[in-house]
Amino acid sequence: MAEAAAFQGTGPSPARRWLRRTLTVAVGAPLLAGLLQNPSASPAQAAEEAPVSRTVDVSIDTLTPSAPVEGDTVTVTGTLTNRGKRVITDATVNLRVGPRMDSRSEIDQVARRKGFRSDSDPQPLDAPEIDIARLPVGVPRDFRISVPVSELDLDDEGGVYQLGVSLTGQTSDARWDRVLGIERTFLPYQPEPTAKRTQLTYLWPLISSAHISADTASDDQQTPVFQDDDLAEELRPGGRLDEMVTLGKDLPVTWVIDPDLLASVDAMANGYRIKDGTGHAAGTDANRKLAERWLGQLEKAVQGRKVVALPFADPDLASLAHRGKAVPGSLKHLQSATQLAGPTVETILHVQPSTDFAWPVEGAVDPSIMAVATSAGARKVIARSDSIQDDDLSYTPTAARPLGGGTTAVVSDAELSTAFQGDMVRAETSTLAVQEFLAQTLAITLEQPQDRRSVVVAPQRQPSVSQAQAMAAAVRGLGAKRWTEPLDLVAAAAAKPDPDASRTVPRAGQYPKKLRGGELPVDAFRDMKSTGDELDDFKVILSDATRVVPPVGTAINREMSTSWRGRAAEAAIYRVDVQDVLQRLTKSVVLVDKSDLTLSGRSATIPVTVQNKLLQDVKGLVLRLTSSNGTRLKVDGETSADLPITVRAGHSQSVKFPASANANGQVSMTAQLYTVDGTPYGSQMTFSVKVSEMTPTVMLVIAGGVLLLVLAGVRMYSQRKRLAARTAEAEARAETEAETGAETGAGAGTESPEGPLAGAGEAPSTKDTTADGTADGAGHPSDPDTDTGSESGDPSGPGEKVDR
Repeated sequence: MAEAAAFQGTGPSPARRWLRRTLTVAVGAPLLAGLLQNPSASPAQAAEEAPVSRTVDVSIDTLTPSAPVEGDTVTVTGTLTNRGKRVITDATVNLRVGPRMDSRSEIDQVARRKGFRSDSDPQPLDAPEIDIARLPVGVPRDFRISVPVSELDLDDEGGVYQLGVSLTGQTSDARWDRVLGIERTFLPYQPEPTAKRTQLTYLWPLISSAHISADTASDDQQTPVFQDDDLAEELRPGGRLDEMVTLGKDLPVTWVIDPDLLASVDAMANGYRIKDGTGHAAGTDANRKLAERWLGQLEKAVQGRKVVALPFADPDLASLAHRGKAVPGSLKHLQSATQLAGPTVETILHVQPSTDFAWPVEGAVDPSIMAVATSAGARKVIARSDSIQDDDLSYTPTAARPLGGGTTAVVSDAELSTAFQGDMVRAETSTLAVQEFLAQTLAITLEQPQDRRSVVVAPQRQPSVSQAQAMAAAVRGLGAKRWTEPLDLVAAAAAKPDPDASRTVPRAGQYPKKLRGGELPVDAFRDMKSTGDELDDFKVILSDATRVVPPVGTAINREMSTSWRGRAAEAAIYRVDVQDVLQRLTKSVVLVDKSDLTLSGRSATIPVTVQNKLLQDVKGLVLRLTSSNGTRLKVDGETSADLPITVRAGHSQSVKFPASANANGQVSMTAQLYTVDGTPYGSQMTFSVKVSEMTPTVMLVIAGGVLLLVLAGVRMYSQRKRLAARTAEAEARAETEAETGAETGAGAGTESPEGPLAGAGEAPSTKDTTADGTADGAGHPSDPDTDTGSESGDPSGPGEKVDR
């Protein structure tokens, strides 16, 4: 006993155990007699046992080996927790091994049971057992119990057996032994390989959510800008994606990869930026190295293995079929995503992937989903057996189902595919899931042991770390290949189909409401169409469309991703962000606003300016200027005129339209850019032109004014000339008199009291001025400056005159 079982604590003495069993037999004798009279307990009696038998929570944390063979020793460990209100005394922990199960439905029934059922649960083994003197309320107690396979009374031919751990004991209000807790699991036992082994295909998905935005940095490398840095958390050691690669590299699985994930990690490895408020900041070097490491490990893991590439960004086929087809052009996004898949995987991982598979959400299909899935070239659709059902068959058929027209439905097994959903963090949950998975696969093989069948397992798209670990444990449990053997997905799709298997695609009304409620709305596809149309109009004017089309185009593909299910708000934010990025680019090529103009005369030119703020030249644009009143003002002889325009990167370019006026008045003008195919580009610009025609009378008045100005100038010139002559004559006369006075003054020897130059012959004092009082030679205030300022790039001011 001591060698077979161990427990934390000391059990009762052998004498007490003997006494307890004697009392149990004495008390149980009348009950046994009643059972003999009524061999099967009624449902009511069985139901009464359930509440009591849940008093103790029995947890099976490990079961090793998971699939024993002859000569092994089965060891079970776990915990016992008293959830009742009273202390449990004189308890015993036992193993219970049931008879061989004959079908998968039996396994399902046992897995759903909770409490003890005396009519269906097997009797405890005589040995080993663990005695527990006292189990307090709420205090977990560990247990460990081992037994050789030879003592389990298993069939030499093998099979699936129920294995339970139960606790029998007493409480202060019930002084007799009864089952107070039980946990069940399954023991697949196949000592020798079966004659025909089931070919099992396990898909290993590498899929994540969208992380890269439509934006890029302005450098030559067009460094991608990420929405967040969450991808780095999945790549670091112990992260979800790191764990998937670490576990998968040693497993016989088929890798199913979203190319967008590879493109995102590759972008991170080559340097990336992260959105930071209104701008973006550089990603860390540590995260760049994480990405490099992960890609290197993945590339090694997939060499020589089968790789299936989903369409880029894993588009939601059901949403596209049920909502997207209502919006014209939606299918082209699926086509572009499919075309991008193969080259992306091959470039990054250096393997040739299979690209003709489609995988609807949870394998649920209907005619419209099948039509959409195959519209982009997929010929194999991964469905699930709870969608394409085989209710009339007593066994599990081969997965491949040819549907005609070259299309094959690869029907994955629903129970095996959903075995590891939910929380697998607790050891008990993971262990029970692994054991049930192994039991189900053995049961499938034993359904038709004379036939080899192909079974496909398609788990959830983004397994958590704990789920991935449980999945890996299950696949490793099949490593001995005693009843299964691995097969890749491509071979499974080509396997010989079962003639009795269903090939009927469910009607649209049979599509699960739960899944339909999580689909992308029609408005999402309208947003995609609007963004796609705007991108198509924009790319035709770019000299280097590769700087814009790939980042924005792939972002539109990401808007259709299956990963948005359950994240409607985040999906809407992402779509708006893509639109904002594209609109910011398109609005970098704009018409410069003009103020109102005045046209004085019959003809002139009207300039219109186009500004290009992009980092590349734009071409293929046509500028159209339209007059609202062709009778009053014509543009190049017509109501409107078109002129081609090319604008260099970071520059502005003006286009001058010839205009002719026929009558005075206000005319509204409209300028609009168009692409070469006639599609309007950007917003139109309007401004007014005031036409003021110059009549012959006005011309005469202007001519008369000019003549008067000329005559006034001549008169002023004559006056200046005469004044200069008089001044020169006076200066000469003054010099002569001064010389004469000097000669006579020397003999007199006296000065005039009024000054040394005063005398009767003194010339009158004069000032050197012009006739209008200004200094001679000074410039006129009305004369223009010789140097004018540089031309302003701002919109013209009020009263701007057109070029003449």
